[in-house]
Amino acid sequence: MTDVWGRGRSYPAPFLQTLARHGLQLLRAETSILQVNVGLLCNQACRHCHLEAGPDRTEVMDRATANEIVAYAGRAGFRVVDITGGAVELNPHIVPFIGELARVVPRIMLRSNLTALADGSREHLMQVCQEHRVAIVASFPAVHQAQTEAQRGKGVFKKSIEVLQRLNAMGYGQPDSGLELDLVSNPVGAFLPGSQKEVEARFRQLLARKWGIVFNKLFSFANVPLGRYRQWLERSGNLESYLAKLVNSFNPCAVDGLMCRTLVSVSWQGYLYDCDFNLARGIYLGGKRVHVSELQQPPPAGSPIAVSDHCYTCTAGSGFT
Repeated sequence: MTDVWGRGRSYPAPFLQTLARHGLQLLRAETSILQVNVGLLCNQACRHCHLEAGPDRTEVMDRATANEIVAYAGRAGFRVVDITGGAVELNPHIVPFIGELARVVPRIMLRSNLTALADGSREHLMQVCQEHRVAIVASFPAVHQAQTEAQRGKGVFKKSIEVLQRLNAMGYGQPDSGLELDLVSNPVGAFLPGSQKEVEARFRQLLARKWGIVFNKLFSFANVPLGRYRQWLERSGNLESYLAKLVNSFNPCAVDGLMCRTLVSVSWQGYLYDCDFNLARGIYLGGKRVHVSELQQPPPAGSPIAVSDHCYTCTAGSGFT
């Protein structure tokens, strides 16, 4: 038995051993996506947040680092830039950052918690996203107000619905508009998500019937036992049972499609990681601290990906995008 979860708890299957038992290695394919975390400042303090983002966080990407990332995206030939946070809308450089990225990459994605777009002060940002055909990937954990607000805070559900309706009015999520609106759902509690196909069908039917909202795709993911979510699992006495669910749901078929095989993540300071979860754990790409300004190309295909036991989250069920 090995203490892989910390705090004296034991479980017999470290992630690397599980991969080996199935004859698998976790190696990079062609890396085409640059994921950029622009900071931990957020207008919400969600219970499930692995980065512990919130209104009191001061880590925000500065303009010089944003410029270095635009330069790297261009010279390395990335095809997609995936902007995440925190609430990306609160970064003061986000509008020029999107404009400059649009000149060097074919596709930009912006992850939004929706409420950061709700106060009417970011109409310009929404118009810039529309102009550059930026795909919006919106956090929307549940179609029930009580469940959503248990995870994300009071008032979040109504604001989220209003912003989704506003995005629909701009063309987002509408057929043939070229403006992609995707939703991300995650369980509110210590359990794993249901079938993504079934969850998407339920969201699509209820959102259309109750609020006239349409969207393109829905992704249903498990919560990662890091940060604020891990603290909640510990306080509620659910940590060990949740970790056991992740391990027991290991799906070897999900390994080939894991996001870390085609993505490299950059922190608000400009340092590189294999994914946003490794960023949260401080596990650097290649085991050393490398700044985005030092690289000319993406990590090569075939290079190993740093793993830890939080990786079980991404191999539970159908994987994590």
